[in-house]
Amino acid sequence: MKTSAKLLLASSVLSTCFVFSGSATAGTVTIATVNNSDMIRMQRLSKTFEEKHPDIKLNWVVLEENVLRQRLTTDIATKGGQFDVLTIGMYEASLWGQKGWLQEMKDLPASYELDDVFPSVRDGLSVEGKLFALPFYAEA
Repeated sequence: MKTSAKLLLASSVLSTCFVFSGSATAGTVTIATVNNSDMIRMQRLSKTFEEKHPDIKLNWVVLEENVLRQRLTTDIATKGGQFDVLTIGMYEASLWGQKGWLQEMKDLPASYELDDVFPSVRDGLSVEGKLFALPFYAEA
């Protein structure tokens, strides 16, 4: 789905992050994610989301981590636009933010408590004080 704004998810063994680069619009949202148990659980919740948002259809592309990293890196570097939502790790979130491939996280919903995110996690998802991802989970 080509939209004026993309929603990016970020994940890895150490950190899974959401990266929002704008607001979602109606249509199909294609999500590329790793096949770990947390993301499979998220996929199962799609029905509930789609019931609450009947104008948005979620299309999941679930891949092994090494295949996912390769496809996403190629897609984002070439501006292919195959995916609307991506799962990447903390390393990619800061690197891709630095390269200008991600937009800064601004205008977060009032309900999102950014202060609840550990400073070390926020710092790892930021470049020069600009936040490029939101964590789904993080491990020490």
